[in-house]
Amino acid sequence: MDQAEDLETLGEKLYALIYPKHAENAGKLTGMLLELPGPVLSQMLRDKATLNAAVEKALRALQLAQEPSKVTCKDEDDVSVSSDSLGEQLFELVNVYNTGHSQKITGMLLEQHKEAVLNLLSDPTLLEEQVNFALKTLKEQNMEEMDISDLSDADDTERLGEKIFSLVEELDPLHANDITGMLLEMDPAALQQLLSDHTVLEVAVQKAQAALDTHNQTLST
Repeated sequence: MDQAEDLETLGEKLYALIYPKHAENAGKLTGMLLELPGPVLSQMLRDKATLNAAVEKALRALQLAQEPSKVTCKDEDDVSVSSDSLGEQLFELVNVYNTGHSQKITGMLLEQHKEAVLNLLSDPTLLEEQVNFALKTLKEQNMEEMDISDLSDADDTERLGEKIFSLVEELDPLHANDITGMLLEMDPAALQQLLSDHTVLEVAVQKAQAALDTHNQTLST
């Protein structure tokens, strides 16, 4: 109940601010803005610039939604224009939701059949559902990509470590562990060079040995 009352109060305040400039569409514009998250609405009431920007977006979206004639096409040349126009109209509507991913979400929605996209332009409720679903999908994809990249990085480092250790062990079996650990602090590109050029590897091992000797001498003094 409190939440509904809060929304009603917000709606009344927004309507009062929007009405003087946009009397004809004040109700529709207020309804569109009330779909946005609570913190964004509060910001609008505090900051006129934020409110004006959001109202402009909603107004453009409303105008585009009311102009289906732009979408009709007669020949092949018009098909691409129509697709661009659809994309622009859809982007304007998606952008009202301030998701931070308007471009990606618009691209995802445009992969549907033309009729489905036209439905989105004329049905705000359906559009909101699909925007929320697309946003959820994007977040899940980002989480998966992060997990996969973390795993692959760890796996690559482990494989590199094993290869370098086997080569270092031939040159200095006694300090192979320490030297390999030191070498693994190098850039991946440099490590690849160690694997492909034995001379470079020998030089790197000698440097590591010298560093180890210096370290051991410091400890003993």
